[in-house]
Amino acid sequence: MSDESKPEEPKPPVSNNSMNFRTEEVYQSIQGWADVIQLSDTKPDSHILVEAGSLRDLCIHLRDDPDWQFNVLHCVSGLDQGDKLGVVYHLFSMTKRHFVVLKVEVSKDSPTVPSLTGLWPAADWLERETYDLLGVVFEGHPDPRRILLPEDWEGHPLRKDYEMPEHEELREKGY
Repeated sequence: MSDESKPEEPKPPVSNNSMNFRTEEVYQSIQGWADVIQLSDTKPDSHILVEAGSLRDLCIHLRDDPDWQFNVLHCVSGLDQGDKLGVVYHLFSMTKRHFVVLKVEVSKDSPTVPSLTGLWPAADWLERETYDLLGVVFEGHPDPRRILLPEDWEGHPLRKDYEMPEHEELREKGY
């Protein structure tokens, strides 16, 4: 039988582990180095909870360290957790082919997190979207304008306590 006529070898099934999340290993490597609050092993994305004040330095370390090389900021998203706001960062290494998820929690009264636009340009619009919809202020962001809503929009519509304006109010403003 020639090589051309041999059936193709079946490929192993793709599992959830194929993305190679390295959250626990990263957590162990940064213990005592940054203000890391805890490792949360919730599925599908376990994450490392980090103090907002340590976020930028930690991200520089994770981007530049030869063992990690997290050179892509894949996603920034925000969530309203009731009494506080969360910002979630998915980092990926194109070189090492692994992921890690970081999370910062801030009070609703003073939701300020350092901007990561200087580390990963992709943070620009992602941070603007999170500000627009949840009101998280990214300190040091080069262009903190709204991105989805008009500049004169009041409030942040993804907050649980947000009250949508009546249709008449919107019509009067030209929306």
